[in-house]
Amino acid sequence: MQEINIVLEPLRTLLVQVASFLPRLAIAVAILLAGWLFAKAVRFAVVKALRAFNFHVLTERAGVDDFLQQSGTSKDTTDIFGSLIYWLVIIGTLIVSFNGLGLSQVTDVLSRVLLFLPKVLVALLVIVFGAYFARFIGTAVMTYCRNIGISDAELLGKIAQVAIVIFIVLIAIDQLNIGGDLVQRTFLILLGGIVLALALAFGIGGRDWAAAVLERWFPRRPPGKG
Repeated sequence: MQEINIVLEPLRTLLVQVASFLPRLAIAVAILLAGWLFAKAVRFAVVKALRAFNFHVLTERAGVDDFLQQSGTSKDTTDIFGSLIYWLVIIGTLIVSFNGLGLSQVTDVLSRVLLFLPKVLVALLVIVFGAYFARFIGTAVMTYCRNIGISDAELLGKIAQVAIVIFIVLIAIDQLNIGGDLVQRTFLILLGGIVLALALAFGIGGRDWAAAVLERWFPRRPPGKG
């Protein structure tokens, strides 16, 4: 009889553990299901609200939607915002569920992801508004240069726009805290190399070309005319 009890004791312990775990598992599954439904509802509401405020018009004019379409995705920036909000709710739900099951290591990893997603949202907002501002400045520079008679007005407008976009991208990377210092230093090194190469080109063999460009930009007036 004692030998039978020795054999059955581990099985009894296992059954007790399973019996105590099943209610927690059922609660976790119920939380996941409710969180999934809530996440879908929140995503739908966010996308509808952004489109109601014409956020998709802003992103389209900023050129962000065109960039996404060229990368092969059929979603626009508004859909991406909705997806990020959706995953914020899903990950929060997973944290609550796994925490109830006692899986602390999994919840720690998910908590880090949950803290990272708002940074992605902020970085995306910076890129959207920065790209719109860059296009506005580029158009303004091009229009001004055309009004004063500079023939390369479109090129100067593009240069101004690209410079602002690069600066905005660096700000977005800094928001993400993913090696922003390294990226910024690399960008400054590349920019310094480009400036040095242009300076050497002008100094060695590009003086005539530079003089021709300056003549197109700022044509000399004939003698005797004010």
